[in-house]
Formats: sequence, C-alpha cells, structure tokens
Amino acid sequence: MNNIIIRKAEKEDCSRLLELVGELAVYERAPDEVTVSLTHFTESGFGPHPVWWAFVAEADGVVQGFALYYIRYSTWKGQRMYLEDLLVTESHRRLGLGGLLFDRLIVEAKEKGFNAIVWQVLEWNQPAIDFYKKYGANFDAEWVNCSIEIT
Repeated sequence: MNNIIIRKAEKEDCSRLLELVGELAVYERAPDEVTVSLTHFTESGFGPHPVWWAFVAEADGVVQGFALYYIRYSTWKGQRMYLEDLLVTESHRRLGLGGLLFDRLIVEAKEKGFNAIVWQVLEWNQPAIDFYKKYGANFDAEWVNCSIEIT
C-alpha cells in the first residue's frame, strides 16, 4: 500500500463516507439502523451551518477510513470534541490508518482549543477498546446512555 493521505473530508467524499457508515453499522450488528439520506448527511457537513467535520484516510486514492466529530458542550468543562465514528474499512485494518486518524483528531482538538475528546465504544468491541487503551483513554462505566426517538 502506497500513498496514505490523512486529510479533511470534502463534500465529494460524502457518498463514500456513507458507504463506510454502512460497513460500521454491519460491524456493530445494526445494519438497519442507518436511515440518514445522502442529501441530509451532505447538508449537515457541508451546508451553510455544518454540524459535523471529518478526516479521511485515503490509501492509493481511495477513502478507506474516516473519523467524524462534532462539538459537544459540557457545562462543567466547556467545548469538547465528540468523536461520533472512527472506522477503517476491514480490508485496511491493522495497517496504522486508525492511529493516523486518531492522531489527526488530537491535533485538531488542540488547534481548536477543545479540552478533551470524548466518545463511546461498545462494551463487546475489544479491538476498539484495546486501540483506545493505547492512548490512555479513560473508560467510565458509571454513566448510562439514554435516548428517545422523535418521530
């Protein structure tokens, strides 16, 4: 594999990013949960008021991974980067792309003055847990995730 590039996602990447989101959903055992349209996804990242930003890992000219984040506000801590998804396609795992993406997120967080990066990881996803442990991540089992669907 040659020519690995970590760069900011561009509007033209959105279709590929959604393909990778679908791959992530299959990996996380929830393939039917992805309901966002390409139009909504693209507008949310590249419209007049973007709510997400991303970096992509391009290998030999093809996007093989991404890290997508948004700004989370903590009344106790201030602005923090919330890592929504970090994925490297199965064919390119264990080649260092995930580390390159995560390292780029750390640089971005520092440049933007965020005081932390926060995220969730499924309790059964041991490869991801092991990856994050290499960075000295803190795992907090005290909080319970909650949501309601608005239809």
